[in-house]
Amino acid sequence: MPGWFKKAWYGLASVLSFSSFILIIIALAVPHWLSGKILCQTGVDLVNATDLELVKFIGDIYYGLFRGCKVRQCGLGGRQSQFTIFPHLVRELNAGLHVTILLLLLLALALALVSTGFAILNMVQVPYRAVNGPGGICLWNVLAGGVVALAIASFMAAVKFHDLTEQIANFQERLFRFVVVEEQYEESFWICVASASAHAANLVVVAISQIPLPEIKTKIEEATVTAEDILY
Repeated sequence: MPGWFKKAWYGLASVLSFSSFILIIIALAVPHWLSGKILCQTGVDLVNATDLELVKFIGDIYYGLFRGCKVRQCGLGGRQSQFTIFPHLVRELNAGLHVTILLLLLLALALALVSTGFAILNMVQVPYRAVNGPGGICLWNVLAGGVVALAIASFMAAVKFHDLTEQIANFQERLFRFVVVEEQYEESFWICVASASAHAANLVVVAISQIPLPEIKTKIEEATVTAEDILY
């Protein structure tokens, strides 16, 4: 059985790994990966709007990996519409990259559970195989954190290099063309960053758990026997 010191740190490692699992589920479910401002370029060109009038043509958009919402502002008031990524919109995007992001996050879910199991195993017993010990915990956390980081990088690439927001904003728009004027990452994106950070923190936790505690030795006084004691 591991000592109380290691049990405490392995318990913390299991909590962090399972927290990462929960965070990824939340990030997948909440449609707030990115938000932005979209300008109705067609409306601006039609009325030859001045800089002060541009605000009347700026709408909002936010979306996640499965659905989102946009508010069109084309001079006649805001019109809100909901949209889903699957099954039609994904065909207009870089479908391969989008599906890759989803698969990476699903893989990260599995790896987070495995790392949780390894931490619990080390908390309740000392594994007889080295690969199941602290090295195994580090390995699965590196894999899980790396996969989440790769998913985050892929999403950023889709936004920056494939104009993801603009493609979504102009989906099924026949009369108006929208231009993205502002973008910012939202809570679901940062939740994924927190998930990857949890696995990085686990590496530190496992390293701390391997610090040997100083042994407390009790000093035993040696009894001295004198000649008087023998006579007594």
